[in-house]
Amino acid sequence: MKKLLLSVLVLTALVSCKDDENTNNQDVNYSKLPQEFPFSKLATVNGVDVINGGFGSGAAAHPTNKGEFYVITDRGANTDYLNGKKFLAPNFTPTIMHFKINAEGKIEVIKYIKLKNPSGQPITGLPNPAGMGSTGETAYDASGNTLGTDNYGLDSESIVAASDGTFWVSDEYGPHIVHYSAEGVELERISPIGVNTGGRKLPAVFAKRRANRGMEGLCITPDGRTLVGTIQSMMYVPSKALATNTTLTRIVTFDIQTGQTKQFLYKQDGGASDSVCDITAISSTEFLVIERDGNFGSQGGIKKVYRINITGATDVNGTDLNAVDGMKVNNKALEQNTWDEIANAGIKPVSKKLAVDLVAKLGYEHDKFEGIVYLGNNKLAVFNDDDFGVVDDGNGNPKAKILPKTGKVDKGTMYVVDIQ
Repeated sequence: MKKLLLSVLVLTALVSCKDDENTNNQDVNYSKLPQEFPFSKLATVNGVDVINGGFGSGAAAHPTNKGEFYVITDRGANTDYLNGKKFLAPNFTPTIMHFKINAEGKIEVIKYIKLKNPSGQPITGLPNPAGMGSTGETAYDASGNTLGTDNYGLDSESIVAASDGTFWVSDEYGPHIVHYSAEGVELERISPIGVNTGGRKLPAVFAKRRANRGMEGLCITPDGRTLVGTIQSMMYVPSKALATNTTLTRIVTFDIQTGQTKQFLYKQDGGASDSVCDITAISSTEFLVIERDGNFGSQGGIKKVYRINITGATDVNGTDLNAVDGMKVNNKALEQNTWDEIANAGIKPVSKKLAVDLVAKLGYEHDKFEGIVYLGNNKLAVFNDDDFGVVDDGNGNPKAKILPKTGKVDKGTMYVVDIQ
C-alpha cells in the first residue's frame, strides 16, 4: 500500500497547471455560454423538487484535454434544523461531473464519478463523528429523525484534477484534503487532526475552523508540486469569544512530495459572514480567488475575483505545527490582533488587486459563486453552487431556490468572462 501511495504521489507531482501561456481556451467554442448543466430530479420533499445538481462548489480544468472540465458537489441538499442540518437525501454521495464543451459550444456530460471510501464503497455527505473531523453538527432526515455519521463523509468544496487521472478534494468538515483515484476511491486523507492515513497532516490550528467555513478552495501550482487551499473566513482562534479580527483568514500550501506546509494571511474585504471561495493558479506565486457574500447578485450581492500574490507574504506556520492556536503575536493568536498590530510585528499578508467584479461585468445574479478555472489569456470560467435548487424556508423545511431577477429556479451555470 505504501509503495502504491508513493507511486501515486510521484505521478501527481508531474501535474501541470495552467499559466499565462495556457491555450486551454483556444479552439474551444464558448460562444453558447452561459449555459446550465443538465439535471434530473433527485427527490421530492414536502412537494418541493430537489434537483440532482450542486455541481459548481468547485471546478478544475482537465489537465490535458482542451474544453474539458470537472465540477464537484458539496455534501448534498440540506436545511438548517435545531443544532445541525436536515439532509433531504441522506444517501446522496458527493459526486464529480466530468464534462466538455462540444463542437456546438454546448455542455456535454462525459461521466459522473461518485466518491468512495478506501474499500470502494460510496460515501455520504453526513458529518464525521467526534475525533474524525466533526463540526459538532447533528444530522437529521427530512422528517427530523436523527441520522448517523460517516467516518469518510465529506462536505466537498473544491477539486484539483491531476495529470495521472487522480483528484485532490478539499472539504469543510475536518477540514480535510483527500486524494482520490480516477474512480473516486480514497487514497489518502490529510487533516489537522488524527485521521491522516498517510502520516501527513495540516497544521493543527486549522482544526479551529468554524462549522461550514472550512477549506473552501483548492488548486495546484504549475510545477505540480504544491496544493494551495483557502479557508472560507475567519477561524475561531483561540476561541469564538476571543477571535476578534473578522477580516483575517488563511491560505495554506502543502508540498505534495514532502508534506511540508506553509501558511499565509489573507485580508478579506468583507467580514466574518463573507466567503473566500475557490482558488485557481496563474503561476507558482499568483492566484485568482473568489470573494463573495451570501446575497443574490441582482440584490446587491458582492461577487468578485481578486488576483493575489504570495511573494513577500510572511509564512505564519510558527515553529510548532501541533499548536492548536498557531503562531502568536503580542502573546495572542493572530486572530486576536488587529491588522496594525500584525503589520507592526513585521507580518505581511498576501497582496491582492481586483481582477473582475462579476455583478458589474455580467450582471451576475447567482448568490453562491463558488468555482473558478483560469483558462489563460485573461479568460476565466466561473461556476455557481445552486444548492440543489432548494433553500431553507426558515422553519427547517425546503422551498424552491428562486433567482429574484428571472423568477427561475437556480441551477448550476457555466460562464466565461474576461479579467484584468
